[in-house]
Order: sequence, then structure tokens, then C-alpha cells
Amino acid sequence: MSIDSLIRQLIVDVKKDHKIFPYLYNAGREYFNVEKDWVFYSGPNWDQDEVVGAIKSLLTAKWLVSGENVRRFEVSFSKKFKLESSVMVNSGSSANLVLVSSLKKYFNWKDGDEVIVSTVGFPTTVAPLIQNQLTPVFVDIDMSDLNFNLDQVEQKIGSKTKAIFLSPVLANAPDMDRLVDMAKSRDILLVLDNCDSLGSKWKEQFLNEYSIASSCSFYPAHHISTGEGGMVSSNDEDFIKLARSFVSWGRDCYCIGAANLQRDGSCGKRFDKWLDDYDGVIDHKYLFTQVGYNLKPLDLQGAMGLAQLEKFDDAHQKRNTLKKKIGAMFEARIEGVRICVELPEAETGWFGVPIVCDNRGLKTELVAHLEANRIQTRNYFAGNILLHPAYKEFDDFRKYPEANKVLDQVFFVGCHPSYGEDVLSYIDHVLSEFSRNA
Repeated sequence: MSIDSLIRQLIVDVKKDHKIFPYLYNAGREYFNVEKDWVFYSGPNWDQDEVVGAIKSLLTAKWLVSGENVRRFEVSFSKKFKLESSVMVNSGSSANLVLVSSLKKYFNWKDGDEVIVSTVGFPTTVAPLIQNQLTPVFVDIDMSDLNFNLDQVEQKIGSKTKAIFLSPVLANAPDMDRLVDMAKSRDILLVLDNCDSLGSKWKEQFLNEYSIASSCSFYPAHHISTGEGGMVSSNDEDFIKLARSFVSWGRDCYCIGAANLQRDGSCGKRFDKWLDDYDGVIDHKYLFTQVGYNLKPLDLQGAMGLAQLEKFDDAHQKRNTLKKKIGAMFEARIEGVRICVELPEAETGWFGVPIVCDNRGLKTELVAHLEANRIQTRNYFAGNILLHPAYKEFDDFRKYPEANKVLDQVFFVGCHPSYGEDVLSYIDHVLSEFSRNA
């Protein structure tokens, strides 16, 4: 019997007496119990394949940390999303840190150089800029699609601007033609925080194909999950070599996967005179050329990622279908709400269903009603990031009136690929029972 079959049999035997995979939330149950089950906004879209891959890696692989499974996942991920090269890291937040650190080094940016970002989103798009002594330049959003306002992006490009950092929260793309033209005409870079938008397309090309480099997250809520994890990707292999150095303590050695077992390494001269100020021979694995980090994933996460890639296309289509169905329910049942729509040229891999309410009172009451009925909601992340204590010093939140509406008016619910007709019927029933307080 193969190791895969043995592990699958173990899962079957354990399942006889125990509830397993409780962390899969919406998945793995035989039916949706309207009396007690929650409609979680997201969660890992796993089955036995990911668990088998993880256990098999733990039992039989040559590495516990990043090794052959991670390398296979990097290659497969790159091929899937039309990229030349990728390096896996331990989280999406780490991916953004490595991405920005590598951009600054590779393109010789200076302290104080500027990168344009949206005022609304998740803090790990902004924090790495500050941590790298770069200056985030904030722009307001457009409430029609919740993306940053492209007119303001163009207005804020200045002599110190090095890049526009696009982060399509909930995966909805802005006008990419205009954004790309804007970057090219001003000779600045377009960089993508792809953590919430993996699989989204513009004119049949992935969003990452329009950027010089991109990050991705494999957090349990995201389109692909390895528990935790992330990826930095680019079509510039030298850029990814630099990123890999930042991931691995700043070491110069770029051997990965099976190459780590080669006596002389990929370069063919692993043991050589690598240090200018030392005339002896050293191991290339212990040459450090960057002030780096240790942000490597576990090899079992690579195994889980490989299983996740097999499910991606099906999950992508289900998310799109569910977003449309759930959005239509909200608009039909609740007066005073609208659902963000995608532009005609886009194909969005929806992370959630973005709901915009006419006013704070409606949002407050609707969220309370949904949560009381076990339908999980989430804020549109931070809202205006400049309202938060850690970021107040970087700009005046009052300059961004549209962003200031977000906490009052916007939230989202899930469109997880595990939702069946029973879940959709329950959501519709709960919405039908909503009524405003006088």
C-alpha cells in the first residue's frame, strides 16, 4: 500500500470516532443546520488532499523547512499565473515586506522616495513602506468600486514617486489600462499586492501580468491556503534571486530544492574565496550580501499548496457565481444597499461580497442582524488607515472624505466556494426577515 493510501486510511479510521477538520468551517459537513451552523465568511477550501500532502511531507520529505515541495509549488504557481519566477514565504504580510525591501534595493530607491497607496485597505500594504524608510503617499477612494481614485493617483505622482502600489481589496480591479499607461508615461513602476485578488483578470490577463512584481497570501481566508504562507513573484528572475536572499537571512546562495544536496551547489563553486577581505575558502551558503530576514515556510506548506492549485479554477468560478447570487439577494431584499460591480473588461476572483449601505444606521443594524443570525460579516478592513493610532502621523485623515465613509457604510460577507444551495437559501431567508428599527 502506498504512503498516500495509508494516510487516507488513517483519516478514515480516525473519522469513525472523532470529528476531524473542524477548522474547515463551511466544508466537510453533510448538510447545513439552520438552527446552529454559522455561515463563515471564509476558511480553507480543503479536503483530504491537503492533509495527506502535509502528513506525507512531514513523514517522508528530506526537509522540514523550505525544500523540494516548496520548490515544486513555486514552479507550479508561477506557471499557473503566467510568471517567470516566485519565492514562497511564511505569510502574505512577509511577502509584502520582502517585495518592498527587494524593490528598494533592486531599483536603488532612496530613503524618503514615494510610493502611492490607497488610504483604505489592510495595513501590511503600507507598513513595509514605512519599515523601509519610504514615504507612503495616500490617495482617496472612489465609492463606486472602492478602489483608489485614479484621478488622484495621477495628481499625486511627483518627482520622488517610484511606484504605484495597487491593492485591489476583495479582488475587484480598477481600470488597468489607465493605470498601466499612467505608470509607463511617468516612468514609474506598477506593483501589485495580490493577496486578496489572486486569479483576477483584466482583458483576459492576470493582474500580476501587468505589474513588475507582486505579492500573494495563503492565509486560511484567501483563494489558496497553506495555513499561513505567501509568495513574491516577478518575470525578472534576478529580482526574485534578490527576494530569495531577503527571505533567507540575506544569504547570497540561491540553491533551492534538490540543488541544496549538490556538493558544489548550483554555481559549481560552493567552496571558494567568497569574501574580499578574507583569503581563505568559505562555504557559499554562509555568505551574506543583504541585511535579510528568516521568512521561510515549512516544506509541508508547499505540499498543501500543490494540492490547492488543483482546486483553484473550480473555486474561482464558484466564487464568481456566488458573489452574483448573494449580491442579488442583498439588493432585492434590503432597501438602501448596493453591491460593487466589476468593470466590463475585468474577471474578478471575488474574495467577498462588498456591500455599500446608504448610511451608518443601516450598516449597523444590518450587520447586527446578520451576526445575530450566524452570518459572519467583516469590515472593509481598516477603513481609512489614517484613523488608526499607528498611522495617524503619516497624513491627516480629514483629507480623504470618501475613505472616511467606509467604516460607516461598507462591509462584506463571504462567497466561499463551499456554499451550497442550503446556505444560499438560509442567507436569503435571514435577509427577508430584516426590518429597520423605527
